[in-house]
Amino acid sequence: MYIMSKLPNVTTSIFTVMSKMAAEYNAINLSQGFPNFPVDERLTDILANLAKENVHQYTPMAGYPPLMNQIAKLVFDSYKRTINPDLEVLVTAGATQGIFTTILALVKSGDEVIILDPSYDSYESPVLLCNAKPVRVALNDDYTPNWDTIEKACSSKTRLIIINNPHNPTGKILKEDDFLQLERVLSKHPDLLVLSDEVYEYITFEEKHISAHTKDFLLDRCVMVSSFGKSFHITGWKIGYTIAPEYLMKEIKKVHQFLVFSVNSVSQAAISQYLDIVNVGLLGKFYQEKRDYFQKLLKNSRFELKPCEGTYFQVASYAAISDEDDVTFCKKLITDHGVAAIPISTFYSDHKDQNLIRFCFAKDDITLESAAKKLCNI
Repeated sequence: MYIMSKLPNVTTSIFTVMSKMAAEYNAINLSQGFPNFPVDERLTDILANLAKENVHQYTPMAGYPPLMNQIAKLVFDSYKRTINPDLEVLVTAGATQGIFTTILALVKSGDEVIILDPSYDSYESPVLLCNAKPVRVALNDDYTPNWDTIEKACSSKTRLIIINNPHNPTGKILKEDDFLQLERVLSKHPDLLVLSDEVYEYITFEEKHISAHTKDFLLDRCVMVSSFGKSFHITGWKIGYTIAPEYLMKEIKKVHQFLVFSVNSVSQAAISQYLDIVNVGLLGKFYQEKRDYFQKLLKNSRFELKPCEGTYFQVASYAAISDEDDVTFCKKLITDHGVAAIPISTFYSDHKDQNLIRFCFAKDDITLESAAKKLCNI
């Protein structure tokens, strides 16, 4: 029987391909973005105690009320924004589900959605499933947004623009002028909404992350997506949250209730307690030390390391090593040298290749040292 695919161009993700190859060749996996060091014992102790309590049934659809209150407090403490936890917060099964649900709720057939390349691969598929059109707009070569190009890409059909700040895969963060330019674009398109993917919001370094939460012009037109998985090194828990004004959140919740209904109850209860004792403000310092150590280890390598302002990813040029395309180079990096990375071209719709790859430095020191030794021998 023939089935017409709704996503005919979607194949196995590059993250799955590289992680699978890393396992097959016993390579050090710096490709997929997950930490390999232990979770905070305070959190695992909370989880162990909760396992014996009555927290194993469905939570309310929008989330575990104590956690929703904690999220509102976290947003206020971080950004001085007051939100209503009952009306403007939704706990999701990871940030990806928050992104997917938001797009399905707010984008209709025939709409256009602007995606800034290089981009996370989960943005385009839900747009296509809405029978809408993804409009891919490349960032500048230094990964700053070209707002003139973005504005020209907007039309009467443009419903949504997706921003990712701090940015995966490049590690760039948006500056004040970027928000001024975004405000200018929005002023010309009153029906245009913004989806702000801020899953690495607490992982920035020399410069502080500027959140959409802090911009008054965005508060009534923006959906913010965040991730406890990224912030607390618990990516396998798949738990995040979405914040939006009530009139948008009503629509997002309609999709959420039929997609997952409610998120893992024990995880929600554990994080709600953990938020009382953890200091998210220390995350940037923790990962900056990781970044600096990884950069120091690669100082004498032939890789050229690009600026990393946030996230736990380091982009590197291998132009001094090879002129092969980045996918081929990454595969050989695994098979010949025992280290896995991600080719940057796979984040572009046109597969733009600049001989750049992405390493994840959210690893323990032994892993980073072992990987760097191999990389410095190339």
